[in-house]
Amino acid sequence: MLDANATAQLKKYLELVSLPIELAASLDDSPASTRMRELLDEIAALSPLVSVVEESNPRTPSFAIRRAGTEVEVRFAGLPMGHEFSSLVLALVQVGGHAPRLDEETAEAVRQLEGGEFVTYMSLTCQNCPTVVQALNTMSVINPRIRHVAVEGGAFKDEVESLGIKAVPAIYKDGQLFGQGRMDVADFVARLDSGAGARIAEALDAKDPFEVLVVGGGPAGATAAIYSARKALRTGLVAARFGGQVLDTMAIENFISVPRTEGPRLGAALEEHVRAHDVDITTGVKASALHPAGEDGLIAVDFEGGGTLRARSVVLATGAHYRTMGVPGEEEYRNKGVTFCPHCDGPLFKGKPVAVIGGGNSGIEAAIDLAQVASHVTVVEFLDVLKADAVLVNTLRSLPNVDVLTSTRVVEVVGDGSRVTGLDIEDRTSGQVRRLELEGVFVQIGLLPGTGWLDGVIERNRAGEIVIDQRGATSLPGVFAAGDCANTPYKQIVISLGSGATAALSAFDHLIRSREEAETITKIGRASCRERV
Repeated sequence: MLDANATAQLKKYLELVSLPIELAASLDDSPASTRMRELLDEIAALSPLVSVVEESNPRTPSFAIRRAGTEVEVRFAGLPMGHEFSSLVLALVQVGGHAPRLDEETAEAVRQLEGGEFVTYMSLTCQNCPTVVQALNTMSVINPRIRHVAVEGGAFKDEVESLGIKAVPAIYKDGQLFGQGRMDVADFVARLDSGAGARIAEALDAKDPFEVLVVGGGPAGATAAIYSARKALRTGLVAARFGGQVLDTMAIENFISVPRTEGPRLGAALEEHVRAHDVDITTGVKASALHPAGEDGLIAVDFEGGGTLRARSVVLATGAHYRTMGVPGEEEYRNKGVTFCPHCDGPLFKGKPVAVIGGGNSGIEAAIDLAQVASHVTVVEFLDVLKADAVLVNTLRSLPNVDVLTSTRVVEVVGDGSRVTGLDIEDRTSGQVRRLELEGVFVQIGLLPGTGWLDGVIERNRAGEIVIDQRGATSLPGVFAAGDCANTPYKQIVISLGSGATAALSAFDHLIRSREEAETITKIGRASCRERV
């Protein structure tokens, strides 16, 4: 079942297994069970510490990875291939005794949690799902009171449809919806541990001032942190998540020197590179306010949930998030048919009619991908022409199950209370309003900068972007900005990397000049004192 390359990689990782593990399979005579049996036998053949046993489970086909003679286990319902193959490998080595890569403070917080029964519904094409699956698997290895099953939605369609799941990852705890979207271990601890927020706030307040504080963990923020650390500056980085918007990008084919990669892989590489330098890193927090430098020369950044960090210079790299349509029904039916990720949620709409809102490159790429699984795709574009590259438009026009509507405005997302059933649209030329009968709406109309928390503090343009000069400097002395949150004309990964370097070097120059000015003032003051004497 595994190709030669995957087999070789898996064999290498299984060398990390030090404790005997059982692959406890619940199988029947279905083709899916046959494939699962084949996969498990191949895994067991690669290590003498791995064995296959059979058992009965309500979800079939499924298998548990269990540490022999203990309660430590994780379970996969369906085949964990595609993006979830990495989750399978990680589960094998962690259950097999290889210590999870967590700082001791976070690991101890996980050990103290009460536990619960978690189920994650995922798709094999979802780039966000492995983060959730791996986080809960890791937590269940550290704390056996936490039980976790990762369910591949395509293999358990009846279960997914009965729950009304229209977006993945969807996380349930003890039978109740717990959350949707990307969550890592820190996010789960913050949700499950009532005292986590206070401890994080206390830890932030206790940190000494930084010379450079980077707010944001995407390409721009990571680059700024590395450049600052290489200048031997005391550098801090705070971010809601490492990787930023990159993590939501499926295929990256314009990252020069790398023919093709994927967002989560690039995000992981960024984090690894930053952690190789002397950077104080805090994730899972969001900035809420920025205060100009006072008499002490320190700029202050407040965070949601409490806590403040101070620094002599700040680099803002808060990126951007998906722009919404702002029409009735959009928020009500979010994750109930309204979604933003065709790669994550596309498989849930197999054989069903959907719409893509937006005719730019992202929208047309989404429509092309969705046409492979949906029964029909309607592209809705507000302008009278599609804005995407010609090669994408030509590909789209060649597909038999795609319609394109230009000069069309979305009026309302409609549904039956639990899911999307249609989309009301208006022909901007005639003014005629009609309803499209469909089950999914994929919104692809660009991004909004993550700068709302800077109202009244820093100059921004009409789009909400931070106004910067050619050196990345903002209207506030000592504060610089980089990446998609700034008014750079093109939003590209390679441009964000460069802007992060520019902002960091400018911050370094600012600090040097500030020191020189301070030393000059000190010298003048001393000379004046000598003259008076």
